[in-house]
Amino acid sequence: MTDLLSLPFFESEHRALAARLSAFARDVEPRARSADEAADPVPAGREFITLAAKHDILPLFVRGAGPSGPGGLSLRSLCLAREKIAAASAFADSVLAVQGLGSYPITVAADESLARRYLARAVRGDAVAAFALTEPEAGSDPAGIQTMARSDGDSYVLTGRKTLISNAGLATFYVVFAKTDPRGDSRGLSAFVIDAEAPGLRVDRRLNLTASHPIGDLSLAECRVPASQRLGAEGDGLKIALKTLDFFRASVGAAACGLAARALDEATSRATTRHQFGSRIADFQLTKAALADMATELEAARLLVYRAAWAKDRGADRITSEASMAKLFATEAAQRIVDRAVQIHGGIGVERGVVVERLYREVRALRIYEGTSEIQRLIIADRLLAERGDKK
Repeated sequence: MTDLLSLPFFESEHRALAARLSAFARDVEPRARSADEAADPVPAGREFITLAAKHDILPLFVRGAGPSGPGGLSLRSLCLAREKIAAASAFADSVLAVQGLGSYPITVAADESLARRYLARAVRGDAVAAFALTEPEAGSDPAGIQTMARSDGDSYVLTGRKTLISNAGLATFYVVFAKTDPRGDSRGLSAFVIDAEAPGLRVDRRLNLTASHPIGDLSLAECRVPASQRLGAEGDGLKIALKTLDFFRASVGAAACGLAARALDEATSRATTRHQFGSRIADFQLTKAALADMATELEAARLLVYRAAWAKDRGADRITSEASMAKLFATEAAQRIVDRAVQIHGGIGVERGVVVERLYREVRALRIYEGTSEIQRLIIADRLLAERGDKK
């Protein structure tokens, strides 16, 4: 297979970064199984944040100085980090990715004072972020958001409920999206930074998910937030959310590539050491065909992911289609690759504690969060039709 770093999308800075990421992944790897099996995932989440700070990894996720220069984020560096980390632990990848996802709206929309207050701590690991958009009736469709933010003097009062929020219980602050115009649709959304200890904010954690990581629901009951903690102007919430997702979406594909690469490595090792009918199973034509398909899909996924990241780093204002294609193809391909890896392992592949069994549980959520595969297909098709002048 092609060496990832030999792809034309990378520069010398990324190759130097790879060594640091490999060192971090080696520290993460021994903790992956215990984190996955933890009854309470929050302490493990804190440990991964602390470990990332020690290795100076957090600036890749939170307005760090990557190849794009001080004050910016390099999407190629972010994608490279997520691929390397996810291969070692999807749990660690998830916690760090949400650290970035929850910080990015502050990067793009906060005034200097607000940005300094939160980002300086987040990039050191002293604060942990979360991104609170999803509600019971509003996942793919932000127009369904029911959380309300009522202006009251120099504050806003928020009432509503958010669900399936990653880093819930671990986060020290949340970027929450709420309606400031009760008559409006999704264009009436605004974004707010809310501290975890804010009066009126309650976190209800969810446990025993298929793949363990900190996640939960937020209840906002007359939660008062200073007006200075609104991001951008009233009504800018959807724009901020879409800009954030547009940047991070390709990196979900990169995480999928990390899981797929690990699955392929585990499958190849199993195929060359397991014997049946007097031969290695790697010598059977059907096994070879499966490995070939896995390798080909992984290569194709990486090309889509890093093409999108390269375009963004080169100055593209938006990479909506490219990011959607990368996420769609990479996450769907990773699901197939991990499934084949389990099949190659045979019965042991579904035994708790075996790496491919963990990957099988971890890979599934990637096809849902930050826009389902179905939503990605709609985005891609709408862009394609728009380019041909089709008007709804």
